[in-house]
This record gives sequence, C-alpha cells and structure tokens, in this order.
Amino acid sequence: MATRRRIGVGAVQNRQQTANKFAAKGEQLAGEQLQQFSQQLDQLSAGLEMFAQKHRDEIKKNSQFRRHFQEMCASVGVDPLASSKGFWAKALGFGDFYYELGIQIVEICLSTTHINGGIMTVEEIRNRLMRTRSRTRKDVISTDDILRAVEKLKVLGNGFELVPLGGGRFLVQSVPGELSMDHSRVLQLAEDAAYVTKELIMDKLRWDEARTQSVLDYLVKEGLAWIDEQASDTTQYWIPSLFLQQYCHSSSSTSVSDSLHSMSMNNY
Repeated sequence: MATRRRIGVGAVQNRQQTANKFAAKGEQLAGEQLQQFSQQLDQLSAGLEMFAQKHRDEIKKNSQFRRHFQEMCASVGVDPLASSKGFWAKALGFGDFYYELGIQIVEICLSTTHINGGIMTVEEIRNRLMRTRSRTRKDVISTDDILRAVEKLKVLGNGFELVPLGGGRFLVQSVPGELSMDHSRVLQLAEDAAYVTKELIMDKLRWDEARTQSVLDYLVKEGLAWIDEQASDTTQYWIPSLFLQQYCHSSSSTSVSDSLHSMSMNNY
C-alpha cells in the first residue's frame, strides 16, 4: 500500500512539474510575442512619422486625407491630438489646427445661444465656419474635424457634448445640462420637419400625454424649442438649430430672421 501511495505522489509531482514547465514556456512565448508586437508598433509609428513629414501639407489642407490619416493613427494607438507638444504638434501643427478650430466652434456656439438654446447641428457649425474662414484661408473643414475638435473641448468640463441623431448625424450641445434619452428621441423626431407636436410624439413614440408634455416643457424652458401657436390648429414646437439648418439655404437671410423673430416673440 505504501509503495502505491509513493507512486501516486510521484505521479502528481511529475504532473505538477510538467504543468510548471508549460506555464514557464507559455510566459516565455507571451513575452516574446509582446516584444515582437511592441517592435512592430514602433516600426508602424516610425512609418507614420515619415508619412506625416512627407505629406504634411496635404494632411493639413485636404479634409479627406486628414481623416484617413487619423484613422491610420488610431489603428496603431497613436493620437496626434493628445498633446500640443512633441513630434505630432511640430510635424503637423495638429495642436494649433484643432486648438484654433475649437476656439472658433466655441465662438459660434456662444454667439448663437440666444437663438438656439445652446444646441446646433454639426452641419450648421460647419457652414458658419466655412463662411468665416473663407475670408482668410482656403482649407476645407470636414464634419469629422468638427467632431474631433468638440471631443477635445470636453476637457473644459460639463458644457460641450455630442448628441447623436442617428445615421452618423450629431447635434453639438454647448451649455451645461444633460439631455436624457427622451429629449434626444424628440430631437431625432423633429429632424425632418424641424418641429414636433404633442400629438406627433404621442403617436410615433407611443408615449402618454404626461411624459410627452414633460419633455416638451423642459425643451422650451432650456431654450431648445420654441412654441408656435399660429401655424395650425395644434401647437408646434420648433427646434431652432434644425430650422436654421433646413431653411437658411433656401430662404433669404431677412425672411429667416423675420421668421425666427416672430417665433421667439411668441415665447415671451
């Protein structure tokens, strides 16, 4: 019996030794793979630096080229916007580019808060940026550039947020305050016509009257929606940022301003 017990213990010890050897070998292989992966990343990063130096002007001037370059950087874990110092800032001027763009976005949002309550479509911000920048420079600003700049503005604290509308479209919220899912769904519903009614929300979203009215009251209180009681037999709630996007390009600036003024007067 003793002999059998010793054989059993020996077998267990052998299995343990074998397991330890496999574990040690596994750690060795993992370490080697990690080292190889690190070397590959270093090579890719070096390649990106050479690419950036060679195509610096194209990256800065061509918005599509800039977007593809950003995607290339993201694929290897490089963020050229992470710091205003270092190689990327010197080689590309990315820090200066997005810093300047961010400042211009802040100025546009602040100057229109009294009209739209601090919420604008990315497209409207881009249109205003292009009109402003066309006087002094010819570089094109893309939607992707604006989204990246707004993401960086989040370091300023609770104030700049991206509100998804679906289909890759966004609103930029530039005032403190968090929009709930209910608020976002009503904004999405208003995207086509730039306004909603209580009846439309209750029908499309299957909400009861209390929930619907609560959301509309909040949007009006925060200046994100304006009440229009003159257009039809039901009250319309217009979203100024969506209205501006849809009608500024099809109407004269005078008629648009008159319409906005008329609608705003109804809210006082």
